[in-house]
Amino acid sequence: MNHFISINQLSNEQITRLLEKAKTYKATNYAIPKQLFAANLFFEPSTRTKMSFTVAERKLGLEALDFYPESSSIQKGESLYDTVKTFESIGADVLVIRHQADDWISELEQSINIPIINAGAGKAEHPSQCMLDLLTIYEEYGRFENLNVVIVGDIKHSRVAKSNAHALKRLGANVFLSAAPGYEDESLEYPYVSMDEAIPFCDVVMLLRIQHERHDEKHETSSYLTQFGLTKERESKMQKHAIILHPAPINRGVEIDGDLVECSRSRIFKQMENGVYIRMAILTYVLEEWGIIDESLIKEC
Repeated sequence: MNHFISINQLSNEQITRLLEKAKTYKATNYAIPKQLFAANLFFEPSTRTKMSFTVAERKLGLEALDFYPESSSIQKGESLYDTVKTFESIGADVLVIRHQADDWISELEQSINIPIINAGAGKAEHPSQCMLDLLTIYEEYGRFENLNVVIVGDIKHSRVAKSNAHALKRLGANVFLSAAPGYEDESLEYPYVSMDEAIPFCDVVMLLRIQHERHDEKHETSSYLTQFGLTKERESKMQKHAIILHPAPINRGVEIDGDLVECSRSRIFKQMENGVYIRMAILTYVLEEWGIIDESLIKEC
């Protein structure tokens, strides 16, 4: 593995290794006793991903370099490539990038000589979110084989749906999709079911928000919860052991009833917690792959 761009570049063994590494970091404090710089280049708004990468970096002892597009040379016409090359030139050891284009990596991967981590690529992929979702499911069930997982919401515009569906299927889960008319993505070859069909048999209900910023026009959502979301009535029909996931931000009262966000079967805030540890694992993994650190350098503290 070179850059961490797609969940599809990882073997099942590499995914398991990252999950186990994250569990280790969650149980015990580790740090890298070497000065290293991580640049967080977020060209789209972010709370959880950006902040959890920052916390992950600081837990590992990395110096986090922040970047704000609105006060950067992007406003003077600087390209993505030149911005990234600047951070490489001034001494960044790893780059964490989120950008609104689906294929931004194509202009970087052959010419940047430090590891890049994809923190979100347009509608295409979100591999670190996928990994924290996998970690949350793995902690809950200890496996993926034969779990029934339904991904619900704005499938068409969701990078999370794409990354998760492919990874879960490869790991042995049965993946189903549920979407309001017009929110389907027919390029994903998974069966579509209604929420009422999915709820009684699924082990994991993974909800997605409507991504209004990626739509040509804003859609009315006043009846969305009743028709397509997770209501209290639907939640009451879930299996006793079934869990609720959501990558957030959450639109309470739209894709999920607000009272269910922190109910006993919700793992939404557990996902956020797991985001720190899986991103610690991803950071150390790419740094090791590039020979920037050796595994023996990571010390318990």
